[in-house]
Amino acid sequence: MPDWLNIVARSLIFLVVLFIITKIAGKKQLSQLSFFEYVSGFTIGSIASEVMMNIDLKVRHGILGIVIFGVTPFLAGFISMKSKRVRDVFEGKGTVFIKNGKVMEENLKKEKYTIDELMELLRSKDVFQISDVEFAVLEANGELNVLLKKENQPLTAKDFGVKVPSFKEPQTVIMDGEILDEPLSTIGLSRNWLKTELEKKGVSIENVFLGQVDSFGQLSVDLFDDKLKVAEPVEKPLILATMKKCQADLELFALATNAEEAKQIYSKNNKKLEEAINKVTPLLRE
Repeated sequence: MPDWLNIVARSLIFLVVLFIITKIAGKKQLSQLSFFEYVSGFTIGSIASEVMMNIDLKVRHGILGIVIFGVTPFLAGFISMKSKRVRDVFEGKGTVFIKNGKVMEENLKKEKYTIDELMELLRSKDVFQISDVEFAVLEANGELNVLLKKENQPLTAKDFGVKVPSFKEPQTVIMDGEILDEPLSTIGLSRNWLKTELEKKGVSIENVFLGQVDSFGQLSVDLFDDKLKVAEPVEKPLILATMKKCQADLELFALATNAEEAKQIYSKNNKKLEEAINKVTPLLRE
């Protein structure tokens, strides 16, 4: 076999082996590498490249080395799930850099970080003043997590005592001009509903690159042709307008009727609807 063909064959073999090892390792190893996993991955790459290019080395020996370095972190991770001590050894522990608003200088020295590097990490979290920080910890993967002091944290609806409804994730119902039936059925909609919504927008399914339905049942689409304009969803403004019309009707009925009991019922429900409108207006207003 010619050398170039041998290298091609070896490359394909190790590509498959590395793919299998990566799938076995799982998604965690792709996003968050511990020190042990980093060393294993570096070694696996070195073994693969050496055996691929050096035709004097045996392929099976390279595969054996890769399997050993690939399975070992997997086993170490499994054992770590059962033992905190083992987990600390293999994955490391977080180091507190700021506690109660004070920089822990000894911990900085321990991790070989300077104050300039700490400030750089803080700026990456949109924090420019140490006095704004209540607590900061350097995680085992090298990421700095920051907890701001209470007065520096952004206000939330909970701080104002406002109850907001929960939102569901948008469902992708069209992709590359094809209807996806499973997401449609998940939100209780059909192809006929989808086609009707597309007709309202004046577009055909073949022209849609991506279509999504939000928790309010509004369909938004992105077309293949970026020059074409698509009408904005009108469901939320329409709901708000309908609620306001109903309130106006109740107020009109209360003024028009001479029956005292009916007048009270109309007025009472008018006030209830007004309160509901005030609560949902921020959610329904475009």
